[in-house]
Amino acid sequence: MAKYILKRLGLSVIVLLGVSVIIYFLVRLMPTDYLETKFSAQIQQGTITHEQLDEFKKRYGLYMPEAYLNVKFDEGDYSDTLFKKDTKVDKYEDVQDGTISYLEFYTGTYEGKGGLTLELTEKGSYRVLEEGAEKLLASGRFTADERGIVIEMNSTEVSGTVTYRTANLWNKFTAILSGYFSWLGNMLRGDLGDSFLYQQPVADVIAQHMWISFIISLVALVFQFAIAIPLGITSATHQYSVVDYTVTIVTMIGISLPSFFFAALLIKIFSSWLGWFPAFGLVTGGASSTGIAYVLDMLHHLVLPMLVLIVLSIGGLMRYTRTNMLEVLNSDYIRTARSKGLSEKKVIYVHAFRNTMIPLMTLLAGILPSLFGGAMITEEVFAIDGIGRLAYKALQQGDIPFIMGYNMFLAVLTVIGTLLSDLMYAVVDPRVKLSK
Repeated sequence: MAKYILKRLGLSVIVLLGVSVIIYFLVRLMPTDYLETKFSAQIQQGTITHEQLDEFKKRYGLYMPEAYLNVKFDEGDYSDTLFKKDTKVDKYEDVQDGTISYLEFYTGTYEGKGGLTLELTEKGSYRVLEEGAEKLLASGRFTADERGIVIEMNSTEVSGTVTYRTANLWNKFTAILSGYFSWLGNMLRGDLGDSFLYQQPVADVIAQHMWISFIISLVALVFQFAIAIPLGITSATHQYSVVDYTVTIVTMIGISLPSFFFAALLIKIFSSWLGWFPAFGLVTGGASSTGIAYVLDMLHHLVLPMLVLIVLSIGGLMRYTRTNMLEVLNSDYIRTARSKGLSEKKVIYVHAFRNTMIPLMTLLAGILPSLFGGAMITEEVFAIDGIGRLAYKALQQGDIPFIMGYNMFLAVLTVIGTLLSDLMYAVVDPRVKLSK
């Protein structure tokens, strides 16, 4: 079994890598530069610069180069080093039009080989640093014009030629690849980035709010299994009877109802008309209750959301149980058990139902993400700040870091759920050997 588990874990890693590629490239395929639009007001106000925005994009692997400036000194200690930095096409057009000066155009940090860095400032000063900007090698003044720059080095003036070129397809392709591996590396270290909308690390937002969704979904799941499986067995053992048709019609109505419509219907009846349950929120606004009173208040608010989840989910599980139960009841060993004189109750619940459990184990793959991933629409309708509602808001606001982190969170849960589903086959059916 250990060999099988290791094999499945290896396969899970491959699946997660594939999912991460899909998530990353879907974000990269956005039709417009969303971040430029989102932070346009801050850029105009001067609270954030284009360079800071570029660094922000690089953190999430979303940066795309437009053009490059290269500095090559004609002589001196750094004549064999080419310094390079990214720039913008519109800045090049501005300097050509005279809107900005060459001094401003050349300002920035240039990367060179061997860990060398050249920094040019708008005040006309320069620095050459080594080993990650920790060791200062040279500094002084510089001047700039259309021909390039001239720096003061060791009491002499050294000319540096500045060349401009636009990024080609290879540059953009390598930027996409490096961006993906940069984002993946941060994610593997547990850094999912900071949410635009919630102003917190994405991992912290998920950790804080997933437990609200977990409690709601867990209680709903218990009731779902407690109701749907007995209904499915009853429907199968009374095939084509009034009971079978009644159960089928009721559950099909539950499957067909949209969650937002059913939730609104319950709010209208039980909140607006009857006033039995609160319509929104997790606790009563302004209440200061603690302990048992706080728990009871929360449960009072959660009755309607859990009712929505239960009613809309029992239909599928009931039909799944019914179908598998009918297949098992028509098996030869069931007829043999009946011919031995076993009671119908023992035949159904000991022999038939145990074998029905095997196909039901496949549902475990989807249970784990449903427990922790939240019920997006239901939580939004009832204004419950679970992880599902937060994800819905993030989608509306284009919160890229949260969207990417949340989807990877769901992918991990799905892979774990699939692995547990495979392991549970051996638990419910000893004939299954996990050895390959």
